[in-house]
Amino acid sequence: MDEFDGLTPSETVKRVSDSLGCSPTSAEVAAYFDKQDKLRHLREEFLVPKITELPPSDLSLVSGAKECIYFSGNSLGLQPKNVKKYLEEELEKWAKIAIHGHTMGARPWAWAENNIEELMAKVVGAKTEEVALMNGLTVNLHLLLYAVESQIRLRGLDPKDSMLLLSPKPGEDTLKTEDILEVIEKQGDSIAVVMFSGVQYYTGQLFDMARITEAGQRKGCYVGFDCAHAAGNVELKLHDWGVDFACWCSYKYINSGAGGLAGAFIHEKHKHTIKPTLMGWWGHDLKSRFQMTNVMELQPGVSGFRLSNQPFLLVCPLQASLEVFNMTTMQVLRKKSLLLTGYLEYLIKHYYTKDPAQPHKPHIHIITPSDPQQRGCQLSLSFSVPIKRVFEELEKRGVACDMREPSVLRVAPVPMYNSFSDVHRFIRVLGEALAASKQN
Repeated sequence: MDEFDGLTPSETVKRVSDSLGCSPTSAEVAAYFDKQDKLRHLREEFLVPKITELPPSDLSLVSGAKECIYFSGNSLGLQPKNVKKYLEEELEKWAKIAIHGHTMGARPWAWAENNIEELMAKVVGAKTEEVALMNGLTVNLHLLLYAVESQIRLRGLDPKDSMLLLSPKPGEDTLKTEDILEVIEKQGDSIAVVMFSGVQYYTGQLFDMARITEAGQRKGCYVGFDCAHAAGNVELKLHDWGVDFACWCSYKYINSGAGGLAGAFIHEKHKHTIKPTLMGWWGHDLKSRFQMTNVMELQPGVSGFRLSNQPFLLVCPLQASLEVFNMTTMQVLRKKSLLLTGYLEYLIKHYYTKDPAQPHKPHIHIITPSDPQQRGCQLSLSFSVPIKRVFEELEKRGVACDMREPSVLRVAPVPMYNSFSDVHRFIRVLGEALAASKQN
């Protein structure tokens, strides 16, 4: 779809509908986008649940044979097809060669995670030696300083005095970059660490990590990011931006399964100057780790923050997913994502913009920024009607998304496995769910 470069998503939709001689809301537009989608083959690498397999589905309302509309990749990614194969290989190895599995096979357990860190580094825009796959997200946040309030209390301080929280201005849904930079400029001399999410989980706002990093470091602050909702979702350049540290989970957009192995990043500029407060034997140099000399030979950089050996069964699903990421690039995924989410936005605005002439018609306010460069694939939809019944009716019809009461649905069309036809189907089913919820 290179011919649409430079056009906004709405301009692209209108251009295609004109060329097809149909309405911009026609399913023909979605079918055209899917046919032109160079990433459509990646969906075949994942297991997409059938509607009949989802517990809330009501098969009196919808055909159970169809694949569900899965827009929950911001909470849990779909399972890559190779996961089962890789898990069975390791279980078989454990059964057959037992302790020898530490150093033998396709993924020797003693360094299995190291073998896929290059693939992960590509996803987050880092050098391989700047990335460690270990633990869970919150553990890594603690190790690299954060889980802010807990760490402040641990040091005998009061979060009310030591933690500065930023909120949107009254009447606004999201933080403006200029407001963030203004706070850093005014108060940066008294700030030790600037810590933000890469993408805000509730609103879906993508923060300008490059500018925040530059502003914070200019004031002498360390700058770090919780990239749980950014990794695998948007194009990251942690190394080039000079980010000091970052953490992310891998079970959302990186599809490693619930509780999957998390990632940590420390920029190479700190590899000889920053050392962990809490050390573990897995941070010891691999060459002499098993000699048990009782003298710590700490690995430089983020590798020195490793605590213990990682569960080899968690390496398997992460490897399966990262291999799919390696079939493309984050730049190409992001390009599709901008159009896919823009198409969803276009249809929602077409059908559900507030109309003063129809005061009783349900309408939707999108709290996610309208600028595509300030969001990932997620749109957070605020409804004018109570959301619980609408959500239940969506689930009955085979839609998997996320509800945040009292009025918000988080909807995330993931470019790796979602289609434009998924988006069109969602809009149709949403109309059915709204009508049904009103009747009930």
